[in-house]
Amino acid sequence: MRAVPWWGVVSSAAAPVLMAGGWTVAAALQPHYNPVADTVSALAAVGASDRWVMTLTFLVVAACDVVTGLALRPARAPGRLILIAGAVAGLLVAANPEQPGTDYPLPHIIFGAAGCVALVAWPAVAWRRGPSVPWGLRPVVSAGAVAVLLVLLVWFGAELITAGGQAGLAERIFGAGQALWPLTVVVSCRYAAMTGSRLSPAPSPDQSAAIASDA
Repeated sequence: MRAVPWWGVVSSAAAPVLMAGGWTVAAALQPHYNPVADTVSALAAVGASDRWVMTLTFLVVAACDVVTGLALRPARAPGRLILIAGAVAGLLVAANPEQPGTDYPLPHIIFGAAGCVALVAWPAVAWRRGPSVPWGLRPVVSAGAVAVLLVLLVWFGAELITAGGQAGLAERIFGAGQALWPLTVVVSCRYAAMTGSRLSPAPSPDQSAAIASDA
């Protein structure tokens, strides 16, 4: 298994922290904002107070996800590419904000939906088999992560469609889940790498002599 570099650990840890911090600060700056009922996208909508805070948060978190996708070397390439695609969709969401007095613009809906689906689906194609596979990339664990994220996404979608009054809460819980899972996988990979190096037997004297002669 290839190791996850340190910069991948930093990017995966920064994403959930920056996301939660960004929407908390943006909500505090926005008058008459209800974090339970109102979506995060409303904080970056045209005409919102200090909309740059949430817009910048979208951009930075998406960049973190791209870096994490590049760094997550133990995962299968298709899963990493889907994670990166979800991050790029997040960038396009930020580039197509809500408009005042109108429904969600079509590009905002398309890129938002595509990003959500990608961030739910990537564990399903990132898993690997084998005794040395980190637990975060094992098939059963990956399937469980997809199932949980899918339930949260369906809840968010249902809130948007039915106007149930908890769209903001559902979006935040889903957002936290999809941001924390890459970090969880990275931590499991780093742990597997550390424990694997500790358990690796030291070369015998004969092996050391052979290595020295080859050198």
